[in-house]
Amino acid sequence: MLTDILIVLAIMVLGIGIGLLIGNKPKIIKIVGTLTSFSIFLLLFLLGIGVGTNNKIINNLHSIGIQALVLSTGAILGSLICAWLTYKFFFKTKA
Repeated sequence: MLTDILIVLAIMVLGIGIGLLIGNKPKIIKIVGTLTSFSIFLLLFLLGIGVGTNNKIINNLHSIGIQALVLSTGAILGSLICAWLTYKFFFKTKA
């Protein structure tokens, strides 16, 4: 468990270092953005396969559906509120 966390942190620090070395080159930023989007779509697809092949989840879908809906809605609302607050306090220019 701890080694997994350290691996994730090391990869993130490595990515930040590479990003600092690359700098603000529009062509590379566009490629990275495309790769990021593709990676997210691939992860969502694989997550769907994982859920679809898990009999425990599929057999109990009727009972966990409401809980999943409530948790998902709360997560989305929380993310939107945090994004709005971040924009308001850090990125909005004062007129």
